[in-house]
Amino acid sequence: MRITKRLAFAVSAAALVLSVGTASAQDKMQLKIGTEGAYPPFNNLTSDGKLEGFDIDIAKALCEEMNAECEFVTQDWDGIIPALQAGKFDAIIASMSITPERMEKVDFTNKYYNTPPAIAAPKDTDIAGVTKEDLTGKTVGVQGSTTHFNYSEQTYTDSEIRAYPTAQEYQLDLANGRLDAVNDDVSVLQEWLGSPEGECCKLVGTVTPVAEIHGPGAGIAVRKGETELVEKFNAAIDAIRASGKYKEINDKYFDFDVYGGDS
Repeated sequence: MRITKRLAFAVSAAALVLSVGTASAQDKMQLKIGTEGAYPPFNNLTSDGKLEGFDIDIAKALCEEMNAECEFVTQDWDGIIPALQAGKFDAIIASMSITPERMEKVDFTNKYYNTPPAIAAPKDTDIAGVTKEDLTGKTVGVQGSTTHFNYSEQTYTDSEIRAYPTAQEYQLDLANGRLDAVNDDVSVLQEWLGSPEGECCKLVGTVTPVAEIHGPGAGIAVRKGETELVEKFNAAIDAIRASGKYKEINDKYFDFDVYGGDS
């Protein structure tokens, strides 16, 4: 009788531990994070198919802070907002600038970084600056459906603006002499210029951001009306900045503070 009771108690205790563990796992928020995987040093797919970069490490830190189980989904940039709206994933962490146009389609968190745009050109270029006059008559490459593309089209009206699906494709054309210059985030251009593929070229200068075009920085996009998720992400951003985790990730990729000003 005693053996039976002990056995029953042991079984009951094991079942209780199992049920608590299961409940704990179920209590974790399940999130799918959409990213491009073609925008180093922010997000990039390695040759063996692994995601890496500042966006990815920040996303993992935020998920840990939120006690969330997160899965990454790669998506071409042109279709990333429609894919979010269709429920393919729950949030976009892919260096997406917060702009009025995008805010009509999605809701954003506060920024999690803000770096300036820049212009790069071949090392033997005669381009001396980043103004409209400096680029008059030049062919400028830029990734389509980006704030940089919008800025180029609105600013360099005396230049030929060519849109590319990814940053790698305009970089290849610049290196091969099919473009006079390119426009992108300064960190993206510096990453490329520091690689063997970017030895052909140099940074001409940074562009002063235009608030109406570039917005206050890169934020996390979620579906319209998902206020609770926005608030959780915002709290997590504040928490990793306060704990030093943000700086740890920042310093892994950059030698300056990519967060920008206090706004």
